[in-house]
Amino acid sequence: MRLPPPSRSLLSPKVLGALYRKHLTDCRQERLFLGNVGFLTAFVTVRGITHSIRAGRGPFRNVAAGGRHIHHMTFGILGLLLTGYAWNAQLGIGTNPARRWGSRVSATGYGMASALTLDEFALWLNLQDDYWTKQGRESIDAVVIFGSLLFLALMNQDLVREATAIASGRRDARQLLRHDAARRAGAPA
Repeated sequence: MRLPPPSRSLLSPKVLGALYRKHLTDCRQERLFLGNVGFLTAFVTVRGITHSIRAGRGPFRNVAAGGRHIHHMTFGILGLLLTGYAWNAQLGIGTNPARRWGSRVSATGYGMASALTLDEFALWLNLQDDYWTKQGRESIDAVVIFGSLLFLALMNQDLVREATAIASGRRDARQLLRHDAARRAGAPA
Protein backbone atom coordinates (compact mmCIF):
# COMPACT_ATOMS: atom_id res chain seq x y z
CA MET A 1 0.00 0.00 0.00
CA ARG A 2 1.43 3.37 -1.06
CA LEU A 3 1.33 6.15 1.54
CA PRO A 4 0.10 9.58 0.47
CA PRO A 5 2.59 12.45 0.36
CA PRO A 6 2.89 14.26 3.71
CA SER A 7 0.92 17.25 2.40
CA ARG A 8 -2.07 14.97 1.79
CA SER A 9 -1.72 12.72 4.83
CA LEU A 10 -4.45 12.82 7.46
CA LEU A 11 -1.87 13.82 10.09
CA SER A 12 -0.64 16.77 8.06
CA PRO A 13 -1.36 20.03 9.91
CA LYS A 14 -2.87 21.43 6.69
CA VAL A 15 -5.28 18.51 6.35
CA LEU A 16 -6.20 18.51 10.04
CA GLY A 17 -6.81 22.26 9.93
CA ALA A 18 -8.96 21.96 6.83
CA LEU A 19 -11.01 19.16 8.41
CA TYR A 20 -11.46 21.24 11.57
CA ARG A 21 -12.57 24.35 9.65
CA LYS A 22 -14.91 22.36 7.43
CA HIS A 23 -16.62 20.17 10.02
CA LEU A 24 -16.42 22.01 13.31
CA THR A 25 -17.95 25.37 12.49
CA ASP A 26 -21.02 24.49 14.56
CA CYS A 27 -20.37 25.40 18.20
CA ARG A 28 -21.99 22.22 19.59
CA GLN A 29 -19.93 19.95 17.37
CA GLU A 30 -16.75 21.82 18.18
CA ARG A 31 -17.48 21.54 21.92
CA LEU A 32 -18.09 17.78 21.62
CA PHE A 33 -14.86 17.38 19.71
CA LEU A 34 -12.83 19.45 22.19
CA GLY A 35 -14.38 17.60 25.13
CA ASN A 36 -13.22 14.35 23.53
CA VAL A 37 -9.73 15.70 22.93
CA GLY A 38 -9.48 17.00 26.51
CA PHE A 39 -10.76 13.70 27.92
CA LEU A 40 -8.39 11.48 25.94
CA THR A 41 -5.38 13.75 26.43
CA ALA A 42 -5.91 14.07 30.18
CA PHE A 43 -6.50 10.34 30.65
CA VAL A 44 -3.37 9.31 28.74
CA THR A 45 -1.31 12.00 30.49
CA VAL A 46 -2.47 11.16 34.01
CA ARG A 47 -1.95 7.43 33.45
CA GLY A 48 1.57 8.12 32.24
CA ILE A 49 2.30 10.35 35.22
CA THR A 50 0.91 7.88 37.77
CA HIS A 51 2.96 5.06 36.27
CA SER A 52 6.11 7.19 36.38
CA ILE A 53 5.42 8.14 40.03
CA ARG A 54 4.95 4.50 40.95
CA ALA A 55 8.17 3.56 39.16
CA GLY A 56 10.03 6.45 40.82
CA ARG A 57 11.03 7.92 37.44
CA GLY A 58 10.81 11.46 36.20
CA PRO A 59 10.10 14.72 37.97
CA PHE A 60 6.61 13.85 39.21
CA ARG A 61 5.75 13.01 42.82
CA ASN A 62 2.54 12.47 44.75
CA VAL A 63 0.76 15.61 45.90
CA ALA A 64 0.25 15.82 49.66
CA ALA A 65 -1.14 18.44 52.02
CA GLY A 66 -0.71 18.09 55.77
CA GLY A 67 0.56 14.54 55.38
CA ARG A 68 -2.55 13.53 53.40
CA HIS A 69 -2.26 12.24 49.82
CA ILE A 70 -4.32 14.32 47.40
CA HIS A 71 -5.67 12.13 44.60
CA HIS A 72 -5.98 13.56 41.08
CA MET A 73 -9.70 12.87 41.32
CA THR A 74 -9.85 15.91 43.65
CA PHE A 75 -8.65 18.18 40.86
CA GLY A 76 -11.12 16.56 38.47
CA ILE A 77 -14.03 17.18 40.83
CA LEU A 78 -12.95 20.81 41.29
CA GLY A 79 -12.73 21.16 37.51
CA LEU A 80 -16.21 19.71 37.03
CA LEU A 81 -17.61 22.01 39.72
CA LEU A 82 -16.00 25.07 38.14
CA THR A 83 -17.14 24.11 34.65
CA GLY A 84 -20.69 23.45 35.88
CA TYR A 85 -20.75 26.77 37.72
CA ALA A 86 -19.51 28.62 34.63
CA TRP A 87 -22.09 26.94 32.41
CA ASN A 88 -24.90 27.66 34.89
CA ALA A 89 -23.81 31.29 34.91
CA GLN A 90 -23.91 31.17 31.08
CA LEU A 91 -20.14 31.70 30.84
CA GLY A 92 -17.97 29.81 28.38
CA ILE A 93 -20.86 28.69 26.19
CA GLY A 94 -20.75 31.43 23.56
CA THR A 95 -21.79 30.64 20.04
CA ASN A 96 -20.47 33.83 18.43
CA PRO A 97 -17.70 32.53 16.13
CA ALA A 98 -15.52 35.55 16.85
CA ARG A 99 -15.71 35.02 20.63
CA ARG A 100 -15.80 31.26 21.10
CA TRP A 101 -12.54 30.97 23.06
CA GLY A 102 -14.43 30.60 26.39
CA SER A 103 -16.58 27.87 24.90
CA ARG A 104 -13.50 26.06 23.62
CA VAL A 105 -11.68 26.34 26.94
CA SER A 106 -14.66 25.18 29.01
CA ALA A 107 -15.42 22.20 26.73
CA THR A 108 -11.77 21.08 26.82
CA GLY A 109 -11.66 21.63 30.59
CA TYR A 110 -14.80 19.57 31.05
CA GLY A 111 -13.25 16.66 29.18
CA MET A 112 -10.03 16.91 31.18
CA ALA A 113 -11.83 17.14 34.53
CA SER A 114 -14.01 14.16 33.62
CA ALA A 115 -10.92 12.07 32.85
CA LEU A 116 -9.22 13.00 36.13
CA THR A 117 -12.35 12.08 38.06
CA LEU A 118 -13.18 8.85 36.25
CA ASP A 119 -9.58 7.64 36.33
CA GLU A 120 -10.14 7.12 40.06
CA PHE A 121 -13.70 5.83 39.77
CA ALA A 122 -12.79 2.70 41.75
CA LEU A 123 -11.73 4.93 44.66
CA TRP A 124 -15.08 6.64 44.92
CA LEU A 125 -16.96 3.42 44.25
CA ASN A 126 -15.11 1.29 46.85
CA LEU A 127 -14.06 4.10 49.22
CA GLN A 128 -10.49 2.84 49.31
CA ASP A 129 -7.33 3.52 47.35
CA ASP A 130 -7.27 0.57 44.99
CA TYR A 131 -5.71 2.22 41.95
CA TRP A 132 -3.12 -0.54 41.54
CA THR A 133 -5.29 -3.50 42.61
CA LYS A 134 -7.68 -5.68 40.65
CA GLN A 135 -10.56 -3.43 41.75
CA GLY A 136 -8.73 -0.52 40.14
CA ARG A 137 -9.82 -2.00 36.83
CA GLU A 138 -13.25 -0.50 37.54
CA SER A 139 -11.72 2.91 36.82
CA ILE A 140 -10.56 1.78 33.39
CA ASP A 141 -14.03 0.39 32.68
CA ALA A 142 -15.64 3.72 33.67
CA VAL A 143 -13.21 5.65 31.47
CA VAL A 144 -13.88 3.35 28.49
CA ILE A 145 -17.65 3.64 28.92
CA PHE A 146 -17.68 7.43 29.29
CA GLY A 147 -15.06 7.94 26.59
CA SER A 148 -17.12 5.76 24.25
CA LEU A 149 -20.22 7.85 24.95
CA LEU A 150 -18.27 11.02 24.18
CA PHE A 151 -16.91 9.50 20.99
CA LEU A 152 -20.31 8.18 19.90
CA ALA A 153 -21.57 11.75 19.89
CA LEU A 154 -19.02 12.41 17.13
CA MET A 155 -19.19 9.06 15.29
CA ASN A 156 -22.23 10.05 13.34
CA GLN A 157 -20.52 13.09 11.97
CA ASP A 158 -19.10 13.76 8.55
CA LEU A 159 -15.76 14.65 10.17
CA VAL A 160 -15.16 11.06 11.27
CA ARG A 161 -16.29 9.66 7.94
CA GLU A 162 -14.07 12.01 5.93
CA ALA A 163 -11.05 11.56 8.21
CA THR A 164 -11.44 7.77 7.99
CA ALA A 165 -11.65 7.93 4.19
CA ILE A 166 -8.48 10.04 3.99
CA ALA A 167 -6.60 7.85 6.51
CA SER A 168 -7.54 4.67 4.67
CA GLY A 169 -6.58 6.09 1.28
CA ARG A 170 -10.11 5.89 -0.09
CA ARG A 171 -10.11 9.66 -0.49
CA ASP A 172 -7.38 12.04 -1.52
CA ALA A 173 -7.10 15.12 0.67
CA ARG A 174 -6.26 17.42 -2.29
CA GLN A 175 -9.93 18.22 -2.91
CA LEU A 176 -10.38 19.10 0.78
CA LEU A 177 -7.28 21.31 0.71
CA ARG A 178 -8.43 23.11 -2.48
CA HIS A 179 -11.89 23.68 -0.99
CA ASP A 180 -10.34 24.99 2.24
CA ALA A 181 -7.98 27.34 0.41
CA ALA A 182 -10.84 28.72 -1.70
CA ARG A 183 -13.05 29.24 1.34
CA ARG A 184 -10.26 30.99 3.25
CA ALA A 185 -9.55 33.23 0.26
CA GLY A 186 -13.23 34.17 0.09
CA ALA A 187 -13.83 32.52 -3.27
CA PRO A 188 -16.78 30.19 -3.87
CA ALA A 189 -15.74 26.60 -3.20
